[in-house]
Amino acid sequence: MSRPSYIFTSESVSEGHPDKVCDRVSDTIVDLFLSKDPEARVACETLTTTNQIILAGEIRCAAEIDNDEIEQAAREAVRDIGYEQEGFHWKHANFQNFLHEQSAHIAQGVDAGEDKDEGAGDQGIMFGYASDETPELMPAPILYSHKILKRMAELRKSGERPEFEPDAKSQVTMRYENGIPAGITSVVVSTQHKANLDQAQVRELVRPVVEEVLPDGWLPPEDEFYVNPTGTFVIGGPDGDAGLTGRKIIVDTYGGAAPHGGGAFSGKDPTKVDRSAAYACRYLAKNVVAAGLAKRCTIQVSYAIGVSKPLSLYVDCHGTGQVDEVKLEDTLRQLVDLSPRGIRTHLKLNRPIYARTAAYGHFGRKPAEDGGFSWEKTDLVDALRGLA
Repeated sequence: MSRPSYIFTSESVSEGHPDKVCDRVSDTIVDLFLSKDPEARVACETLTTTNQIILAGEIRCAAEIDNDEIEQAAREAVRDIGYEQEGFHWKHANFQNFLHEQSAHIAQGVDAGEDKDEGAGDQGIMFGYASDETPELMPAPILYSHKILKRMAELRKSGERPEFEPDAKSQVTMRYENGIPAGITSVVVSTQHKANLDQAQVRELVRPVVEEVLPDGWLPPEDEFYVNPTGTFVIGGPDGDAGLTGRKIIVDTYGGAAPHGGGAFSGKDPTKVDRSAAYACRYLAKNVVAAGLAKRCTIQVSYAIGVSKPLSLYVDCHGTGQVDEVKLEDTLRQLVDLSPRGIRTHLKLNRPIYARTAAYGHFGRKPAEDGGFSWEKTDLVDALRGLA
């Protein structure tokens, strides 16, 4: 039995965090290839450190994309984040590209042929989750953590708060009563800043952002509001710490409030079920909760490399469900083809829509007119409500 009252914490990191810089560059490369060939295959890993941007991985594309175009895309991604620092600069950093052709042995298992459907790009398990505790149907701690940093980035880029630099982290600790968010007990924000500011000045710049984002009356006590608790934070980003693609998978998903299959999303084209099936699971879980069939819903699927059908589909409504979970599993299988090709077709994933996912969470976002965040739609609600 789950505890009705408890305290829970989630963290987020900004688009300028070293790992997030790498996620953004990797997803920018995915978008570049998909813009040239919707069936492109990309598995792009990025490493950043002091004035170094290094790419590695596998690609396959019907169109010709040269190194100059890849380098320009990577540099523009870093420029958009805002890095023009001595230790890491979008224009002056050394760039190395070690992307190479996709392994023929992987391709033979994934590609469709005359006698077989397209298989999954790898084995593994993927999860999706939704909760009715916020309008976005996301866990509240991770949602507020994202919003704090996203707002700080907006203020920095608009010029209203030039004192902020790109690298930042946030952490929100929430009190739940009877399973419902009842208040925030502490907030932590660490942000890179201009060298002429002291800790107290940074605190007063961060405070109005947190006040704006949190619900009225939810700002924690003064002694539980932590800003740059280690003191000065001037050296940051890849100059302060090396970054790698795929190291912030809990930040990317549900802030630890739900299971994670272990596979990262960024840098992977949508044939990789680590990404596309996790999106599909969120899509299904969100529609279950949006339809009023549960207050919380976790969905798991599993795949074998080269096999098109999912090996399993598991639904858990955590004791809040209005419909038998076995019946839900059967219905969800009927509503959405969970083969790799079926997911990509249903959610229209073969488009350059991924760079925007690299920071502030892959879930809890608004569907865009060009198809971005299509997995956040609730267009299955009418079909599901008939089960109640």
